[in-house]
Parts: sequence; structure tokens; C-alpha cells
Amino acid sequence: MLSSNLLRSVFPVSSEWVFSCIKCGSRQYCQKPFKKLTISDALSTNALGSNIRIQGWVRSVRSQKEHLFLHVNDGSSLQPLQVVASHDLNDRGLTFGSAIDVSGSLEKSPSGKQNVELHAKQIQVTGKCDPLEFPFKIKERHSLEYLRQFPHLRCRTNVFSALLRIRSEATSAIQSFFKDNGFIQIHTPVITSNDCEGAGELFQVEPAGKDKQQDERDPHYFSVPTYLTVSGQLHLEVMAGAFPAVYTFGPTFRAENSQSRRHLAEFYMVEAEISFTESLEDVMAVMEHLFKHSTEHVLTHCAEDVDLFHKFVAPRHRGQVDLMLSRKFNVISYTEAIDILNRSSQIFTFPTKWGCDLQTEHEKYLVKHCGNIPVFVTDYPYDLKPFYARDNQDHPRHTAAAVDLLVPGVGELCGGSLREERLEVLRSRIIQAGMEDAYEWYLQLRQFGSVPHGGFGMGFERYLQCILGVDNIKDVIPFARFSHSCLL
Repeated sequence: MLSSNLLRSVFPVSSEWVFSCIKCGSRQYCQKPFKKLTISDALSTNALGSNIRIQGWVRSVRSQKEHLFLHVNDGSSLQPLQVVASHDLNDRGLTFGSAIDVSGSLEKSPSGKQNVELHAKQIQVTGKCDPLEFPFKIKERHSLEYLRQFPHLRCRTNVFSALLRIRSEATSAIQSFFKDNGFIQIHTPVITSNDCEGAGELFQVEPAGKDKQQDERDPHYFSVPTYLTVSGQLHLEVMAGAFPAVYTFGPTFRAENSQSRRHLAEFYMVEAEISFTESLEDVMAVMEHLFKHSTEHVLTHCAEDVDLFHKFVAPRHRGQVDLMLSRKFNVISYTEAIDILNRSSQIFTFPTKWGCDLQTEHEKYLVKHCGNIPVFVTDYPYDLKPFYARDNQDHPRHTAAAVDLLVPGVGELCGGSLREERLEVLRSRIIQAGMEDAYEWYLQLRQFGSVPHGGFGMGFERYLQCILGVDNIKDVIPFARFSHSCLL
């Protein structure tokens, strides 16, 4: 028969297993195992009486005459699990914010607030936390602005952990939408020589500690100046020459000197390109279906987390979200948008004459004018759009086949266009902009098997702002990077 010492070395004392004696075959029993579960799994299981083990952080401590009550959360759900322990298991390190490892039996809770509770048999403090020095206090509801001061700690709060679960689920929803609709995912480069937007707001990339003599001979690490990408679109257009539908989802960068609630230096973009289309309506249909599919998925799979935002951060915002999902998005032309703005009695800070770019105040007014339902604005002035936007070749008002999707509370969420596939028209535009050397490869895409195509980009953080009702974009990203901010 196996020795007890050998048994303990192979299997922990807290585990139960059944084995047969080598000599006589008699069955031997050891203690039942503690199955490790997340808090989410523990709250949803029906296995009452089972021995489980959880690991997480203490959200509250309440001591009574005979028992100790802890609320423990591990980030897997909004709700904590109540742990009931005898005072024999009390430890001075059991404080708000401390990390603990608990083993015990899962039992039905006499409280109506949750179905189960954990009756602790073992509690180990794995990480102490001084509640006096911890910047978050147990009974205070801290504002999002206050939490922004602690980017390294705010993930431990209810509201920010809920945001991160929503963000994760929204990412999965977007990926599943594209996969289910036949799109191929492309990993576009972060380092590029292209200024896709043509705005010049770029972060230049150079190796640290360069040799000055080497700089004089060869000033660039690559053969040309390189930057952090502002968009994956041009690289997606390369792939649109080999696949009917492609997309990318990754970080983009803008060196915009702004600390406003709308701007980040690093943010995430969802971008897609569709081949063999000459219809701006095809591009708009993908935008609308992506928005609605992703939002319905998040509302279904993160209901409790979304409700937290709709209750405490943006009260009554759920009605706005339901309205956006239930109604077909509006469509107006840029010219119609300017007419609506000019007929308005509202006084705008920026001008509203034809040829001016729409500002956030204009975008929000147009959405409100359209019943607070998202609205597509099409056919912008040709000179407002980048070189790749398809020329409508209309007169006297010269426009491009471009579209923006405007949504309540945010303004522009998506921007897209048909791409100029006619070689000579595109060449003329690029020469006019003085970019013929840099974009010779882009012109070659139109020489060899080119097809009509179009695409769009959607700001992921702005999407989250839209469905959650969050006012500041810095509150919907794990680590906010913006002008003059301190980085971790």
C-alpha cells in the first residue's frame, strides 16, 4: 500500500481521491478536493455542498460576534461572493483591498441577495493592503474623474472592471461579426511610412541612442522616415486586391496636441475594406449591421455590467441605446446637412457654409434633428476628403463618395468612402498633392487587376462611449495616452 508521506507529496491534503491497494485491491479514500472556481462560476453553480477554492480581492469586511463576513471579487463578475468564516480564521491582514485565497464548502445562502455563499475552512492572505493608504475607500462611490488619477489601480473598482469586461466582450462581438460575414482578418503594421489621413499629426519613429556619424550617412533606420500608424486602411487596400472582404482591429496613433475629452494619442480602430462594390450603400450597410450586432451582443452577455453604467454613470441612457437598435439609421447628404444647420435657430461657434468641415457641435445637432437616431452624412466636398476618396465628378459642387456615421452623444463614429479605383484620376490627385514618389506602390494597385472597392473605420473607444453614455474618452480605455499625460 502507498505510504501516507508519499501520498501527501503527490496529492495535497485538501484533495479527495479514490485508489486501490496494490496488494488486496481494497478501496482507500482521502479528503475531497477543493475545485478552483472563478467567482462568476461559483455564483452560477448549483453544486451545493461541494468543496471549492476561490482567489480574489476583499471588497468588504464585516465582523460579528461569532462569524466573519467577507465579500470577495476576482474580476470575473460584477457581483462578489460572500464568504462566511469563524473568528478562528480571522487575520489582521483581512482588510479592504487585500488579496486572499479561500477554500471551503459552497452552501445555500439564507440571504435573498445571492443564492450561495462560501463557508470557509481555510483563508490565506496572499497580498496585504493598508486601507488607510489605499486611494479607494470602501463606502465611497468615486467619480470617473477621480479614478483617472490612478490608472494603475482603477481596474480594481467596480465601474472600471465592468468597463473592461464590456470592452473584452465588445471585441469578441466585433471579431465574430466579421468572421460570420466572411471577412479575413489582416494584421496591418504599426510602423509605416504612410500618412493615410494626410493631416500630418504623426509620431515619428527613430531608434534610441543613434550614432551621430551614422545619422549623417544614413539618417533613417528604414530607407525613409517612418511613423506610428494613423490608420491601417492603405494596407487593407493592398489585401482587398486578393480577398473580397478584409478587416483589421488594432491600435492607431495621432500626435494631436489636445487634452480634451474627445481625443487620445493612442486608441483602437476597427477598419474594413470590401472589394467589388461601387455602392456607398454597401459600405453603410456593413457599418450599421456591425454597430447593431456588436451592441446586441454586449447587452446580452454583459447585462449586469452595462446596467451599472446606465444606472450610475448615464441614467436613462438605456432608452437611447434601445432606440438606436430598433430604428433604421437615417441618411442625408452633406448638402442637406448644411441646409439643416443654416435653417437652425441655434447659434454655432463654427461657420456652417457649404465647403466647411462639420464640427462636433454640428454633428450633435444633426443627430438631434434626426430624432437622436444615428445618421449617415454622404457626399462631402471633394477638397475635404483624402486623396483616396472616389471623385463623384459632379458640378458645380464637387463632391466625393464619402460618408460619416454620426451617433448621439459622440458625433462622428465611423468614416468611410468608396476608394478611387480609376488610375488616371488617382494619379492626378496624388501628383497635385506632391506625393507621387511616396505612393507609387499605391498607384500600382490600380494597374494590376484593380476592382472597385470601399471601406470605413470605426473608433472603438467612441463606440463604447456611445453605448454606455460615458462622456470622456479617457474613461473607456485601459491606459489613456494623451498630450502631456504621465505614462506608466
